[in-house]
Amino acid sequence: MVQLEDIQKAKKALKGVARCTPLDYSQTFSQLAGNAVYLKLENLQKTGSFKVRGAYNKIMSLNGRERAKGVVAASAGNHAQGVAFASQMAEIESTIVMPEGAPLAKVQATKHYGAHIVLYGETFDEAMDYAHRLQQKTGAAFVHAFDDEHVITGQGTIGLEIVEQLPDVEVIVCPIGGGGLISGIAKAVKAVKPSVRIYGVEAAACPSMVESIRHKLPIKAGSHSTIADGIAVKQPGEKTFQMVQTYVDHIVTVDDLEISRTMLYLLERSKLLVEGSGAVSLAALIYRKIPVEKKKTVAVISGGNVDIHFVSRIIERGLVEAGRYVKLSTTVPDKPGHLNQLLSIIAEQKANIVSVEHYRISPNVIPGETEIELSLETRDRHHIDKIEQALKQAGYRFTRKT
Repeated sequence: MVQLEDIQKAKKALKGVARCTPLDYSQTFSQLAGNAVYLKLENLQKTGSFKVRGAYNKIMSLNGRERAKGVVAASAGNHAQGVAFASQMAEIESTIVMPEGAPLAKVQATKHYGAHIVLYGETFDEAMDYAHRLQQKTGAAFVHAFDDEHVITGQGTIGLEIVEQLPDVEVIVCPIGGGGLISGIAKAVKAVKPSVRIYGVEAAACPSMVESIRHKLPIKAGSHSTIADGIAVKQPGEKTFQMVQTYVDHIVTVDDLEISRTMLYLLERSKLLVEGSGAVSLAALIYRKIPVEKKKTVAVISGGNVDIHFVSRIIERGLVEAGRYVKLSTTVPDKPGHLNQLLSIIAEQKANIVSVEHYRISPNVIPGETEIELSLETRDRHHIDKIEQALKQAGYRFTRKT
């Protein structure tokens, strides 16, 4: 059973290993959320997420004989890097089993921290099964991503930091995947300041904790692909489920559109690169999913490890949803001057042209015409409506591509 005294000890043990991350007040997000919003920036933590806290605390709980055999873990992302870094700091060997399709950048980052990497299976579940077999074969200690008391205890140090940094905190909003992060934070905060309300946030595509609470036992929930892949855990842990039931006040969900917009807000307004799972707590506040107003509220930004190839897609998607980027397709006579007429209309509406593509061979094009696809930067949805209205008045027929 996780105790406050254990979390306090873990906080001391983590000094010099994990950073005490900033708690940053945001006027912009406070206005959007209707609360005084502070961001707990675990995306600035070593390895780019909170995971190093629990991993190091677990490793430090091992005795000399156990440490000599090293540790084993399974992960495709943040947990892998956290375990590898913590093992390096503790000077023990680590083996991380990752799915064969794990992003190369994450594999290389984990290897950089000194871990031995084993690529196995097409899915995380297959990698996890192999990691358990490897642990039984070698006798190494298994470092679970969330359902372990020492891991939960390490994550709870974030809660102690929040209370120290903002003694009059009233609300804490935290992402939920398997439940290790929110369990530790909720236990620590409720022990020292019981009046604080704790809210969890899941991806709507994978609401396993919501469904488990509804059924009153940890169950495997149906899931879909989500940009918040770091919290797309199909079934919460036994230990974390019990702690969430006891200490968490309420759980809400946010969808991928809300998450992507929030990622863009964080990048643009706060200059913070935050992964989907790290942005869900702020998304829940911005989109008024949390039933509080005018409270001193902390949103835990749990991580910032975004695949660099994915960043441009997230930005484009967020811009599209905010009405700040659009692709329009139309046809014009394939004769000199007609493209210029079209572009003149766009210029009159003060939209910025990002790209122009010509397609003379297309199912939508008859001989003597060419299809024009325009990518435009716009101010908002109303601006897009004005552009489309101007095109209609000029006699153009068009389709919106995104």
